[in-house]
Amino acid sequence: MIRHVTSEAELISVYLAPLAKQNAGAFELTDDCAIFSPSPGTELVVTTDAIAAGVHFFPDDAPEDIGWKALAVNVSDLAAKAATPRAYQMALSFPQAPTHEFMQRFASGLAQAQSAFGIVLSGGDTDQRPGPMTITITAIGEIPTGLRRTRDRASPGDAIFVTGTVGDAAGGLKLRRDDADARNWPFSDDERTGLIARYLRPEPRLAAAGIIRHHATAAMDLSDGLAKDLGRLTTAARAGAIIDSTRIPLSPPLKRLAATIPEILELALTGGDDYELLFTARPENEPVIATAASAIGLKVTRVGTMSSERGLRLSTPAGERPMQPKGWDHF
Repeated sequence: MIRHVTSEAELISVYLAPLAKQNAGAFELTDDCAIFSPSPGTELVVTTDAIAAGVHFFPDDAPEDIGWKALAVNVSDLAAKAATPRAYQMALSFPQAPTHEFMQRFASGLAQAQSAFGIVLSGGDTDQRPGPMTITITAIGEIPTGLRRTRDRASPGDAIFVTGTVGDAAGGLKLRRDDADARNWPFSDDERTGLIARYLRPEPRLAAAGIIRHHATAAMDLSDGLAKDLGRLTTAARAGAIIDSTRIPLSPPLKRLAATIPEILELALTGGDDYELLFTARPENEPVIATAASAIGLKVTRVGTMSSERGLRLSTPAGERPMQPKGWDHF
């Protein structure tokens, strides 16, 4: 028999309060507000992102994956600022009362993410209203005072770096959606599962904090596609960028596919949902960045250079051409 949660009090006390247990300032979610004490010598970094069923996740995705993704996309913003995650607020909106099974699995996914990212729930809100299920999270982190790495601090001549690989989540979305053009991609079952996992469960690059703090001039995460997010960074910096198409980091299955389907490069540039880090640094620091990345087992690739000429350009074996800042747009 399917059993639905019968009250807000039950939902909070049974499924959400345990997620706040390690946070004394959350008062077991029994008060209107939480109290947060930042560590001495730090500044707060605050970010908010919402995900909605049918837009950012499939309504029939595993509840554990939905919980993980909701928190991960916010923590990724903290990772881009080399912040240490501390606490988060969460507002849940349901079109109808959730089942106990859904909430148990959703809370399990959040608990897994909390453990992986070192962050705890501190409060929020729950309600029922028309429309898709929506999860809105505000995440709070800390950075040592004076170490902010905002987008506007990039300068012409800076090298442009990307962590990990790009395009995997966009490829995973096509596979999850069973798009016609993806049905015949020559991937093994493990490769298909791996790409879909990149879409369902992004991994915030928290391990890159040392690299960002000590070497980056500017940083942000890649949520809406490399081309679009780089466009945002260059706009903030009042500069431009030249990207080398041969250096775009692709995973083995996508690299193999790109050799026969040129459009895969466009997918990697504009697909979104990568949640890798895009950062700039002085070019003379490239060797030490490579050493630091190798020490933590993180792939970091130099993909281009900031320029004084506004706009984006893509350098290819066939020549250089303008690159439009295309990607996911919420409107």
